[in-house]
Amino acid sequence: MSVARYPVAPGYRVNVRSGPGTKYGIVRTLPLGASVPVYCQTQGESISGPYGTTRIWDNIASDEFVSDAYVKTGSDGYMAPRCG
Repeated sequence: MSVARYPVAPGYRVNVRSGPGTKYGIVRTLPLGASVPVYCQTQGESISGPYGTTRIWDNIASDEFVSDAYVKTGSDGYMAPRCG
């Protein structure tokens, strides 16, 4: 199954975390101009970013999450299966 990729907000180097919130450790930082696959989405800490304020976090790899506020999915709500 192919997974759609979505662009990260231009001009942002987004931290990838091990869970859906800033209390989770930073796994890596996405480079400028990155696009990410969204395998599933889960509710977590509320984050404000260039695409609004949301509690939705996108799972982009095993144990890797970024806030949906920084990913241009074209939706303010869930657009992928729920994680778990």
